Amino acid sequence: MNATVGTATMPLRVGTRRSALARAQAHGVASQLLALGTNPELIEVTTDGDRSAAAVAEMGGTGVFVTALRDQLLAREVDVAVHSLKDLPTAPATGLVVAAVPPREDARDVIVSRDNQALDELPAGARIGTGSPRRTAQLRALRPDLDVVAVRGNVDTRLGLVDRGEIDAVVVAYAGLARLGRLDAVTEILDVDRMLPAPGQGALAVECRADDSAVVEVLSHLDHAATRAAVTAERAVLFTLRAGCTAPVGAYAVANDGSARSPDLTLDAVVAGSSGAVIRMSATGPSDAAEQLGRDLATELLAAGAADLLAGERM
Repeated sequence: MNATVGTATMPLRVGTRRSALARAQAHGVASQLLALGTNPELIEVTTDGDRSAAAVAEMGGTGVFVTALRDQLLAREVDVAVHSLKDLPTAPATGLVVAAVPPREDARDVIVSRDNQALDELPAGARIGTGSPRRTAQLRALRPDLDVVAVRGNVDTRLGLVDRGEIDAVVVAYAGLARLGRLDAVTEILDVDRMLPAPGQGALAVECRADDSAVVEVLSHLDHAATRAAVTAERAVLFTLRAGCTAPVGAYAVANDGSARSPDLTLDAVVAGSSGAVIRMSATGPSDAAEQLGRDLATELLAAGAADLLAGERM
């Protein structure tokens, strides 16, 4: 496809947060847009989440990393915004559309430890850092003898805490390290049967104005159907639970081979409390009913007591 306006290559102003990871993600999208015949230009935007050193939940949680980018879109200061999909509120934004969900990076979490010790090898009382209530709750369920401490900051900041010995290990996303070329730091990849990632983790959302049909058409060429179906199911769990992106909720869907004998999506979800209580369930269903699959699984979680767990975490 050669996306052009008249005889000129289509210019596209691509909005991104200023962090190294956000810029790396936006550069990847811009490279794909360039290959489609457009002329992308990165525009850096500072969000509320970038200005504050407070925990995300203390800043209001959902939306702190995306609102400024969305404002720039609506103000027509940028044409496209690139988000980490896990940061995107589940409710639709008036006037905007997620026109592309590109192929997903590995969604799993990883351990980075000072002495190259895997999670099961860390000694009792070891200090392990995370800024995520989801990770905190699942870590405490797996290793209640560890000291889980709150940390905040970009990837380099978190890894630096380990390097300086301020903490013994940290949990971060594989996808972020991969996009920054830092996979050499990984001690252990945590399989999803042990720790479920955040809904949408590892995926990107490429958003634009809903009425900008030319940009919507261009971005449609970046969309990956299997990834979109998976994250749609995961986010439907979060939406139905009425939980935000900082809630102790994990969800992960994977497309299978699509054969007639098996459904297209397998979805796992967990609600975990800081006390170590965990409710985890799974479901399978066709990818063309991904949203309903997520809603149904969330309804089962609620019936099993997830609402009480989530209420306890909000107190």
